[in-house]
Amino acid sequence: MLPYDTLATFGAGMLFCGWMYWDLRKENKAAAARKAALAALQAQTAAARASAAASASSSGPTGPTASSGLSFVHTPPPAVSLPSLSSSVHMTDVRKLSWDDMAVEELTPLIGRRLIYTDKQMLAHVYLKQGAVVPAHDHVNEQITYILSGALRFWIGEHADNPGSEFVDVRAGDVLVIPSMVRHRAEALEDTLDVDIFNPPRQDWIDKSDNYLRTGEPMSNGGQG
Repeated sequence: MLPYDTLATFGAGMLFCGWMYWDLRKENKAAAARKAALAALQAQTAAARASAAASASSSGPTGPTASSGLSFVHTPPPAVSLPSLSSSVHMTDVRKLSWDDMAVEELTPLIGRRLIYTDKQMLAHVYLKQGAVVPAHDHVNEQITYILSGALRFWIGEHADNPGSEFVDVRAGDVLVIPSMVRHRAEALEDTLDVDIFNPPRQDWIDKSDNYLRTGEPMSNGGQG
């Protein structure tokens, strides 16, 4: 008969082996479950990619690349609205206007304008491309010139007909006041938006008899634009 110590040691060893066998089976089952879950995820990913590729090939390229699986809806550009008002508007009552609602009158390929006027005063937007020249002229109308953007070079008085080194540069934010019958000439140093105010209104601008602007020829002295 085996001693008690030997039996106890043998029994402990058997219990330990049984526990190890049970733990190994448990770990194998967990590993098999993880492997199955990974396989299912890979299958789902492959199916999703195949579906996206089939959709892209059937509808054609709709974005940066056909294989991206993304589709973009083409939105046409907004319709360009035509001006609802003429380039010259006579105001006789209280009314709000937008310059963008007015057409631009093209005087030359380099000069255009819009006019708003009442019986006693005129407000004008004059658009000048770089190099545009307003020939020497004079008029009875008092003039205030305000440059919103760009720059104009003015020759005043006797220098208007003989432009040289005596001039005044009027840039964005500057204002130039030209009294009645003072002769002047201007040249755009860059693309310019010029706001002009006249009192009284320029009748030659209203009836379009301002040939000096349209032909580039200086107005005769005392022409009174």
